[in-house]
Amino acid sequence: MINLNLYTRRRVINAVGLTVSLLAMLFGLFWLCWILFTLLDHGLPALTSVVFTQMTPPPGSSGGLLNAISGSLMMTVVGTLIGTPIGILAGTYLAEFGHRGWMAPLTRFINDILLSAPSIVIGLFVYEIYVVHVKHFSGWAGAMALAILVIPIVIRTTENMLRLVPSTLREAAAALGAPQWKIINFVTLRAARAGIITGVMLAVARISGETAPLLFTSLNNQFWNSNMDQPMANLPVVIFQFAMSPYEDWQRLAWAGALLITLSVLTLNILARVLFRQSATTH
Repeated sequence: MINLNLYTRRRVINAVGLTVSLLAMLFGLFWLCWILFTLLDHGLPALTSVVFTQMTPPPGSSGGLLNAISGSLMMTVVGTLIGTPIGILAGTYLAEFGHRGWMAPLTRFINDILLSAPSIVIGLFVYEIYVVHVKHFSGWAGAMALAILVIPIVIRTTENMLRLVPSTLREAAAALGAPQWKIINFVTLRAARAGIITGVMLAVARISGETAPLLFTSLNNQFWNSNMDQPMANLPVVIFQFAMSPYEDWQRLAWAGALLITLSVLTLNILARVLFRQSATTH
């Protein structure tokens, strides 16, 4: 009788737990679907060819988001190119050499702080150390802020992926007489390549929609600008400014820009998950 009551109680607790979990999932999916539906409802009608061929307009005029799209792409690419090598090298050091000493724990601690730090703090930091001294906003400052956001994500992903590589691969390469730098370059990094690329793509997905750091670094520019040493338009800031304005034409462009960023981030996340799944299957 005691065992039967215990079994019944466990089944009841299990059923309650599953029900609560299901309701919580449905609650989250409801708001997510509502947000996506609203975004598609307002963004799709505004997503025309004009968005990709004309500059951001003054109020009451027709225009698009060409300069903002170009500026976002330029700063994202430069920020990724700056932050990715630093993150991979630091993550490799932590995974392959950071087993003893004080440097590796300190690096991990600082990296954890950067991972959890609000992006606006990064923007203020770059503003203080760069924008104030050069006395003008610029695309380089924006790219620098985005690079700082990329670095901790790539470090964490690189370290985790390299730790997943079996030690037997390193031992086999060492038994053949390969030095450690060759083992790292031609064995461990190649084995963890898909996972590292996944981390880079996730970092790009994160910085694609960052607004706060760009407000303090690149600011905005209503005109076409390919000079990274000048204020540069970008989608997140344009969306922020246009969505807060009282002009309907600006608000439509803000919905179109929000849909573009959402689709790009969604695509990058899907690609990252596919690559990570392929990497996990291979291993």
